[in-house]
Amino acid sequence: MNIVCVGGGPAGLYFGLLMKKRHPDYAVTVVERNRASDTFGWGVVFSDQTLGHLAGADEESARAILQSFNHWDAIDVHFKGRTVSSGGHGFCGIGRRRLLNILQERGAALGVRLEFEHEVRDDAALARHYGADLVVACDGVNSAVRQRHADVFQPELEQRHCRFVWLGTRRKFDAFTFAFEETEHGWFQAHAYQYDGDTSTFIVETPEETWRAAGLETMSQEQALAFCERLFARYLDGQPLMANASHLRGSAMWIRFPRIACRHWVHRLRLEQADAVREVPVVLMGDAAHTAHFSIGSGTKLALEDAIELARCLDDPALPMDAALARYEELRRVEVLKLQSAARNSMEWFENVRRYTALEAEQFAYSLLTRSQRLSHENLRLRDPDYVAGFERWFAARAADQAGLPAPRDDAPPMFTPYRVRGMLLKNRVIVSPMAQYSALDGTVGDFHLAHLGARALGGAALVMAEMTCVSSDARITPGCPGLYTPAHTAAWRRIVDFVHANSDAKIGVQLGHAGAKGSTRPMWDGIDLPLEEGNWPLVSASEQQYLHGVSQLARAATPDDLERIRDDFVRATLAARDAGFDWLELHCAHGYLLSSFISPLTNRRRDAYGGSLENRCRYPLEVFAAIRAVWPEALPISVRLSAHDWVEGGITPDDAVAIARLFKAAGADMIDCSSGQVSKREKPVYGRMFQTPFADRIRNEAGIPTIAVGAIYEADHVNGIVSAGRADLCAVARPHLANPAWTLNEAARIGYTGAAWPRQYRAGKLQLERNLERERQLQAAGSGLSPQQLAARLLEG
Repeated sequence: MNIVCVGGGPAGLYFGLLMKKRHPDYAVTVVERNRASDTFGWGVVFSDQTLGHLAGADEESARAILQSFNHWDAIDVHFKGRTVSSGGHGFCGIGRRRLLNILQERGAALGVRLEFEHEVRDDAALARHYGADLVVACDGVNSAVRQRHADVFQPELEQRHCRFVWLGTRRKFDAFTFAFEETEHGWFQAHAYQYDGDTSTFIVETPEETWRAAGLETMSQEQALAFCERLFARYLDGQPLMANASHLRGSAMWIRFPRIACRHWVHRLRLEQADAVREVPVVLMGDAAHTAHFSIGSGTKLALEDAIELARCLDDPALPMDAALARYEELRRVEVLKLQSAARNSMEWFENVRRYTALEAEQFAYSLLTRSQRLSHENLRLRDPDYVAGFERWFAARAADQAGLPAPRDDAPPMFTPYRVRGMLLKNRVIVSPMAQYSALDGTVGDFHLAHLGARALGGAALVMAEMTCVSSDARITPGCPGLYTPAHTAAWRRIVDFVHANSDAKIGVQLGHAGAKGSTRPMWDGIDLPLEEGNWPLVSASEQQYLHGVSQLARAATPDDLERIRDDFVRATLAARDAGFDWLELHCAHGYLLSSFISPLTNRRRDAYGGSLENRCRYPLEVFAAIRAVWPEALPISVRLSAHDWVEGGITPDDAVAIARLFKAAGADMIDCSSGQVSKREKPVYGRMFQTPFADRIRNEAGIPTIAVGAIYEADHVNGIVSAGRADLCAVARPHLANPAWTLNEAARIGYTGAAWPRQYRAGKLQLERNLERERQLQAAGSGLSPQQLAARLLEG
């Protein structure tokens, strides 16, 4: 075989030496446009795991690389004058030039032909010149080969939001160092690590708008270096910063990270030679095929592991060339997508540092360490148990203080710390999600609901939420949905609430909603979202719509009279929920139901005061919220469930969700329950572990309101990580609680936690809350003839 590699970076050199080592009779040529001594950047980082892969592929080069590495175990996070350290991370740094030299020397010793200062403008001419059987395009981020065949490779190129510059310094860091500095223009961060005996990489990064506001766009290289030296002086110990991109002028050394992903990795050149036509495959590798943000140090790792996999596939005697290349792309695509997903999470964290700067240093550092969602709470404990134990003590003491409780006597993991909302004290951070059961009879709950909710209240969760409970008979999703619109409904719910209060220390809440255009349907096991075969009731929505095109009933646009009636239905249901003894109220403004249909532009096409701008679209849901807040006990919380992403172009986005949350916060909402989707059947959600948690994170830390995270949270490790990092305050767990009512207790046992945190203080808090509620009931009784607005004023006066 005759192989030509375009690009003499780590990918091309490593693949070349691997193939030559396995097949000395192959002709392997690496063509590089720069000189052998040229390199850009300073040091590169590998994990201990990556080093193991290299040792398995070629022990000799791996040994030389290991001998040149600077190894460190700790990460230091410097933030607001504090330093938080953690260990056990196991990374190595090596100078990029030294790495290239090792691979060049090893390749040359094996017989790889290295050609430098050779610009490849035409890969077909190159293949023809060398008589290539295979061309490997590893010519980097700006790959000319990829651009030449863009119609085949179909690359997606996204320029990200931060500017960064790759610098060096003689300051030696004994830990991987993250340093954050605030200026009048915004936040800057440095990523620093030592990679040889006397030199460290020092990357400075900041959002584009901050970079421009600081004047860096117009500075020379010398001026920019001086700016960075002054900004990070406390970490440099008087050592200067150095640039090695002298070929770039002025601000050109500051670049934006290009995120690259290609739909296809293999192209076949058709070469006409003499009277014959032959096909030569061209395959992408390394940065030519994909990039991963430098904040997880994986670009070179991906390139080297690409080389290992391609060599392995080509060496499989059972695979002809085309099958080997297809197998390589299939295997590497999965691994690359995993790493790119983690890299995107990490990259977005650094792009939005300002979002997290209200956190205390301990939580800020924890959020940074777990930013990619690859590193969990228990992963951190394995790496550095002392760090995690210290963090948990800090978190537990802070949680107790915020809940108005004495310092804890035992060390509880974050999942099992208390949380106070208004006058309510929750014993831990776990909620049983509201889950539709379609088992009510004419809106009345019965023994099934008593067993269902009662079992879960006994299972260790702090709060058990009843399923969406409808405010009128025509507000139901199905005939089997529960309601709160008759005295019989209130009495049936009171029976369940009393059982929960008498037999557990859990709280119980109710989610009030109106199905809107998604109503009058069959239970899901008879056909989800399909209309009833008979007995359908009329539907209303923000605008005329049909949820399932050509299938669902046509919902008409709600009139002013409808809106007034429905608002009053919510108030009546709220008073019934109060009388039933519920501890918590949630207003359902998500999933395409009536209130959600006002918020989303996909379903709201009104031209009155309730349509148009985001503020107008939120007007009616906010009016309903204000009306129920006015009659719900002041000491008890109300949360609002939102669809934070419609997953449809033109629908609600996470940016919109932050703005919506701010409106509900201003109206008096206590928490936002962050869900997504189910507004349109055109949705294309991206599922995955904890896939909706980023919405809770953004809303909590940008809108400044507590949040509930939901969606694919299924183990204690998830809850501990989410709460510890400040991504949400509570976690709602659905399907695992269906499978196991005692999921919370089971997870406590699984992680070895057997303590019941603060039982005595919890009981004291419960007694105080009961006194407050009794006082409010007395006021309610005294003002029974008042309007909701007058009653609210009386309560506020009290």
